[in-house]
Amino acid sequence: MTRTAAFEKTPGWLDWHSNPKTPDFTPPPGAVDAHCHVFGPGDEFPFAPERKYTPCDASKDQLFALRDHLGFSRNVIVQATCHGADNSAVIDAIAHSHGKAKGIASIKPAITDAELAALDAGGIKGVRFNFVRRLVNPLPPEVLRELVGRIAPLGWHIVVYFEAADLPGLYDFLADLPVIAVADHMGRPDVSQPLDAPGFELFLRLMRESAHIWAKVSGAERLSQSGPPGYDDFVPFARRVVERFPDRVLWGTDWPHPNLKSHMPDDGALVDLLPRIAPTPELQRKLLVDNPMRLYWPEEVKT
Repeated sequence: MTRTAAFEKTPGWLDWHSNPKTPDFTPPPGAVDAHCHVFGPGDEFPFAPERKYTPCDASKDQLFALRDHLGFSRNVIVQATCHGADNSAVIDAIAHSHGKAKGIASIKPAITDAELAALDAGGIKGVRFNFVRRLVNPLPPEVLRELVGRIAPLGWHIVVYFEAADLPGLYDFLADLPVIAVADHMGRPDVSQPLDAPGFELFLRLMRESAHIWAKVSGAERLSQSGPPGYDDFVPFARRVVERFPDRVLWGTDWPHPNLKSHMPDDGALVDLLPRIAPTPELQRKLLVDNPMRLYWPEEVKT
């Protein structure tokens, strides 16, 4: 993949799959890829000085071409940590999407109300709080609570990224949030363990007891130990979340799959997992159309 001289990729970086298969599964009309990213291009949108990795370039045009190839209609573009709190690449992608993209931003505590309003006008619908220390230096909960209070009047939600081992320490914070919180990749459970293992049970309890908690049933390529093409150990975990909480689940490709070490997935094969995760047309429509539209394009949802 292309890169500029100023931004040499992290050694061993795996570039995204350049020729994914056409999925056997056809997503329902209006399907949304609700978790994806753009990287740069670095010569147009420089990567943040404080980043903990330098990726390949992955542009908006390449993302939109993948969207069409996979049979999706819209994207929710999540700010990548390599861009820090400069959301310019995401805002630019939304502006060129012809209304087919919304975004999740990363912000700093010092952000002004005017800057928040500008992000809102640019198609941002929420903020990502990252608790994965190998990727970022997390902000303390008290600072995050203040930020939540500032974004709530905009109707935004938050996206939270954490690992299963972190959930006990975050449980009360997440349970007490006054806005919707969407957990990336189901809180990264250990899918080598049984479905009723304590770590995953705690996540299910959080969803059961907190109606504002949603989950992205994505990340097969990150969580699976059995690997491609079937990611068989991942499927039962995602299916359980979908079947128990069908109105609070989202799915996304996670293209261009940052920081993978073992392999780079074929995005078409990831789409083919969907009927195994959501086995009925009704569940597929909730997961891929109804839920993301309600969260990101509520003005288009008929009541």
